[in-house]
Amino acid sequence: MYKHILIPTDGSATAEKAVEHGLRFAKWAGARVTVFTARPEYQMPGTSELAAGRVMPIAEYERGAMEEARSILDRVAQRAKAAQVEVDSDAALSDRPWQAIIEAAEKHGCDLIFIGSHGRKGLSALFNGSETHQILAHSSIPTLVYR
Repeated sequence: MYKHILIPTDGSATAEKAVEHGLRFAKWAGARVTVFTARPEYQMPGTSELAAGRVMPIAEYERGAMEEARSILDRVAQRAKAAQVEVDSDAALSDRPWQAIIEAAEKHGCDLIFIGSHGRKGLSALFNGSETHQILAHSSIPTLVYR
């Protein structure tokens, strides 16, 4: 059975449902959990932002993004502890969340990724992409998708 499960979340309602069920699954399996989130990387300001003086320093952006990540992860960690599931957390700045999720699972030695899916279909899936689909296509770690 699985012993160490990575549960990624972006803090959305869909991801929170997967977190809830992922924690239940971990408790049932007797597994420990690492919760993970990836926040977007700093985007270089455009000409209009530069001209208007609306430029945020990189360090300030990264500090804010990691504070947001910590807030998301702390909420999940509290739920895990309440469910008596051993929990750790990790975050990264990445514009490719699917890749950061795989890297986090590998780094932490996870033997399962438990992730939610927004369930996009048709043109929405084509234009918006799917982090879950990318994980399924590129990861060698077993992945359980909650829908």
